[in-house]
Amino acid sequence: MVNALGAEDSSVRLQAALAVGSNPDPGLLETLVERCAVEPDFFVRDMLSWALTRLSPEITLPRIRRELDSERTQARCQALHTLSKIGDGSAWAWITRDMLSDADDEIARTAWRVAVTLVPEDEKKDLADELVGQLGRGDRNVQLSLSRALVDLGDVIEPALEKAATNPDSAVAAHARATELLLQDPRTGFDAAVYEARRVAALGSERAAAAAAAAAAASRGAGTTETAVSTESTEAAKSAETAEC
Repeated sequence: MVNALGAEDSSVRLQAALAVGSNPDPGLLETLVERCAVEPDFFVRDMLSWALTRLSPEITLPRIRRELDSERTQARCQALHTLSKIGDGSAWAWITRDMLSDADDEIARTAWRVAVTLVPEDEKKDLADELVGQLGRGDRNVQLSLSRALVDLGDVIEPALEKAATNPDSAVAAHARATELLLQDPRTGFDAAVYEARRVAALGSERAAAAAAAAAAASRGAGTTETAVSTESTEAAKSAETAEC
C-alpha cells in the first residue's frame, strides 16, 4: 500500500488513498502525512486528508500539529486543510495570526477557512477583526475566500465591516462593502456585490439609490422602443464605468 500511495499514476494513488481511508490503519499515519506534503494532484491530496480523518484524532492531531511548523508550504497548507476536515475544536489554539496573514495566499486562505470552522463563539469578534485586516488583499479568488470566511462568522462581523468601508484605501473599502452585501443576501454573486460596492463608492449612497430607482422605473416601462433616461442615471452609468476601470 505504501508503494501504491507513491505510484507514478495518479489514479493508482487515488485508489490507494481511498483504500487506506476505507480500512483505517494507524500504522500508515506517517505515510499519509508525508504524502500530503508532496502529492501534486489536488484530488489525491483531498483523499489523503479524508483518509487521515478516518484515524483516531488522538493520534492524528499531534502529528498534524507538527506539520504546521514545516518549512514546506504544501505541508502547512494541507495540514490546515486536514484540520478543517477533522473539525476538532482543540486545534483552535494552533491557528496563529501569522497563519491568517501568511504571505502565501493558499496558506492564508486555508487558515481563514479552518479558523472559521474551529473558532469558539466567544472569540468570533476577535477573529472577525483579524480577518477584516486582510480586506483588499489579492485577486478575485483570494478576496472571495475572505468574504466567504467573514460571512460564515455571521452578524458579529458587521461593526468591523462598517469601519473598513470608510477606509481611504478604495480596494479595502470596496471589499468591505461587497462583503456587507453578501452578508445581507448570500444569494448575491460576489462579482455583482463588488460591482455594486464600487458603484456606491463612486456615486455616493444617495445618488446610487436614485440611479437604481431610475433603472427600475425604466425596466417597468420597457414596452416602448425608446425609454426616457434621466440626467442623473446617465451620470451614474458614466461614473460606474469609470469606477470599474
